Amino acid sequence: MFKKLFGKKPEPQVELVPSGATFSVGRNKTVLEQALENGLAYPHDCTVGTCGSCRSRLLSGKVDAITPFGYTLSREELQAGYILACQAIPESDLRIEVDLPDAEEAPVTVGGRIVSVQDLTHDIRKVTWQVDAPLRFKAGQYMNVRWPSGPGHRSYSFCHAPAPEGSRTVSAFVRRVPGGAFTEALFAGELADTEFAIEGAHGGFWLRPGEGPILLVGGGSGLSPLMSLLEDAAARNVARDVVLLFGGRGERDLYCLEDIAAIAARWEGKFLFRPALSEEQVDGVRHGLVTREIADAIAELGGSQDLQAYMCGPPPMIDAAVAELTGQGVALEAIHYDKFTDASSAAGARA
Repeated sequence: MFKKLFGKKPEPQVELVPSGATFSVGRNKTVLEQALENGLAYPHDCTVGTCGSCRSRLLSGKVDAITPFGYTLSREELQAGYILACQAIPESDLRIEVDLPDAEEAPVTVGGRIVSVQDLTHDIRKVTWQVDAPLRFKAGQYMNVRWPSGPGHRSYSFCHAPAPEGSRTVSAFVRRVPGGAFTEALFAGELADTEFAIEGAHGGFWLRPGEGPILLVGGGSGLSPLMSLLEDAAARNVARDVVLLFGGRGERDLYCLEDIAAIAARWEGKFLFRPALSEEQVDGVRHGLVTREIADAIAELGGSQDLQAYMCGPPPMIDAAVAELTGQGVALEAIHYDKFTDASSAAGARA
């Protein structure tokens, strides 16, 4: 009777900004689920609300969260209206701000074999795969790696600049995670003859256009996409001032020092490297959490005006850095990050 009187409730409509894409969302479907069904290349990876890849800004409308967004997003992001599309069920028409990749940037899958493994620290190795076909990516993005005996894919950021025609070898910094399905096999030397399926490129982490200074913050294997971004920017003669902050526990956690020095030597603007060690005191290296160096770094860069921040590392570091950056006057829209999770906390893990 009520259906006859009032009719069927119309499906919520979603408009994506700035692309202008629009679609209706079926009952009990998430924004991400419906977008993918409609053939849109909506940024995503884990689909369970932990990786943050589908982080988007809700401009208008109301959503219900399957899993609270606060498990992944910071307080500052929540206050600014950010949501996770994979956990968001529309309760009204929505306008959402999200960058959709171009059609030619859609991920592809290629075969590959490990051709080189290099020790960088006691628990980080540089792994290089030879791939069957050129793989295109933006500096800062990551690939999903699958292997026959694996429980699922693992995500690793490219550590080098992309080739214009696509890269035939791809490398990443991989940190050993105790009990990690991929990293335990890698460090035991069990993957030499393994055929991998490598899917890429993924992620919205890349250097945005601008004239202002750049602040980079990394920890552990989070240096991988930062090196990719820096090498690519140096090759393109980017002349913006840069401070690179890197955090570790002790001196043995510092690596790529010669590579960083080489980039600094040819960088056209100011380039400062500031490592910080949280548990060990070393002459010439700052002591404490790397996030405590952010305020000084912003001052060295001339203030927060037009500054862009790029961060890669564990979730606690990212959350603390977002709070510090916004407290220093950096707009959330100018803060870009890639949270590095492991298999204990994310489906798209780095273990």
